[in-house]
Amino acid sequence: MKDKPQIIDGGIFSDNRGNLTFVNDFVFDDVKRFYVIEHPDTATVRAWQGHIVEKKYFYVVTGSFCVAWVKIDDWDNPSADLKAEYEILSADKSRILSVPAGYANGIKALEIPAKILILSSLTLEESVNEKTRYASHLWLDWSSIK
Repeated sequence: MKDKPQIIDGGIFSDNRGNLTFVNDFVFDDVKRFYVIEHPDTATVRAWQGHIVEKKYFYVVTGSFCVAWVKIDDWDNPSADLKAEYEILSADKSRILSVPAGYANGIKALEIPAKILILSSLTLEESVNEKTRYASHLWLDWSSIK
């Protein structure tokens, strides 16, 4: 099991029949559910959702997103100076970002329309019971990411 976020690369195959987008190296062993988020604009930020045991996988279906993560040091009172990292994911480049347990994550659409598929290692009931929310202004200046 990876304890740091990682990118799983895929590809896009095109011919006269259309496009085939894939991430063949992604294994669904621990996925229990998925959902799709569509942002209404590029100003909306969905952050921060912290997960003590849940793993998340992010895949952009349309447009592009900034997907950020931060390793939480104290779930009840995290440090204000934690270092957030981020990756720009785009539908033009097929890949999945895997964020393991122990991190908080957030997303922001960089263009409209934008849809992102999120896969989870927990059921909805399990996730609700272990999720911690933090203010979106912490750890990252979302407005600086374009």
